[in-house]
Amino acid sequence: MRYTKIFIVRWADCDANGHMRNTAYSEYAIDTRMSWLADQGWPFSRFEELGIGPVLLREEIDYARELRLGDSVEVDLTGLGLSSDGARWKLAHEFWRPGGKTAARIVLSGAWMGMESRRLVVPPDALTEAMRKVPQGPTWEELAPLKPRE
Repeated sequence: MRYTKIFIVRWADCDANGHMRNTAYSEYAIDTRMSWLADQGWPFSRFEELGIGPVLLREEIDYARELRLGDSVEVDLTGLGLSSDGARWKLAHEFWRPGGKTAARIVLSGAWMGMESRRLVVPPDALTEAMRKVPQGPTWEELAPLKPRE
């Protein structure tokens, strides 16, 4: 089952060329991920209580068609990988224009970080289980687990 959110491109999301600025794509993707986590019982307040949070290690954006002020865009969430300990993950977001035409795709790699230690951490089992529920894409892979520091 797909997970999606629909956005309307706002004035603040546009650049001087009149199309959606590159950082707005990342912001819509973040909002989609955080909404999905909240729907799974992981609102940001829960991360604050546990002293952990998501951190991006890599993000790539491919643009196919421009989005302009007032356009509707549907953003989905797909899992491309997860480590056995749940510490590392790889996700994708497709941006769809009305009519099903792809506007852009973001692929990102991330992990969980301890807010005090500022180091990558293994998340609680319940968060790993939530991440396993992200709809999996056809190129899903098991990622390397977090290696303890020596």
